[in-house]
Amino acid sequence: MNNYNLRFISNENLFNHVKETVLKYRFKIDLKEFNKNLIDPIKLTFDSKVYQKILPSLINDEIMRQIDKSNTNHIGYFHQNIFKYFGNGWSVPKEGFDVVNENLKIFVEMKNKHNTMNSKSTAETYSVMQDKILKEPNGKCFLVEIIAKRSQNIVWSVSLKKRRISDERIRRVSIDKFYEIVTGEQQAFKNLCEKLPIVIEDVINSINDEIMQNSVFEELQKISPNILKSLYLLSFSKYEGFDNFDI
Repeated sequence: MNNYNLRFISNENLFNHVKETVLKYRFKIDLKEFNKNLIDPIKLTFDSKVYQKILPSLINDEIMRQIDKSNTNHIGYFHQNIFKYFGNGWSVPKEGFDVVNENLKIFVEMKNKHNTMNSKSTAETYSVMQDKILKEPNGKCFLVEIIAKRSQNIVWSVSLKKRRISDERIRRVSIDKFYEIVTGEQQAFKNLCEKLPIVIEDVINSINDEIMQNSVFEELQKISPNILKSLYLLSFSKYEGFDNFDI
């Protein structure tokens, strides 16, 4: 195992946490999964002609789009659960707040992007935090954003029932500033990001199995050697005239 030289997390814990995240990734896709959301062969026909891309390339793009959508939540797992390895009272509860430090009375909700919450979810999250600081007057609640507009640790001001409200104990914090609070290192998050490609590569090299298993093309070719025809028959085989479809 490489020495990742991060003072706030051990080599072993970092490697194992990255491995847990990687193993949650979706590696297998077959034709049934591929067509779960009903592939539109007409759109693929337009895309291939308009963008002058060969059909296998477009299908691969769609496969990766589907896989990427299911993998997004696993990145949330990585961001949240890494804090249980940092010690000093930091924990990841099974329910309630995403990250907690009972010693410091800090309670954290994590969001991937600054623009992912609508007005309803904003109001609900803020209300939960208000309730928490009523019960814990010395506590602080953080909305931690992985991808924020800027590096920040500011009072979170929201509009509830047409009234602007804020409380010094309820704060909006970018992930780099949160890492600084947790570790005491100003550039801890930057240092983690620098090491992450190395750790992921080490993890991938440690996994013996073939990573990606994709049977979509093989199954399409069983319908017809003509991939475009297969896509049309996949969606329209029960439509009038498609028992004699040629393209």
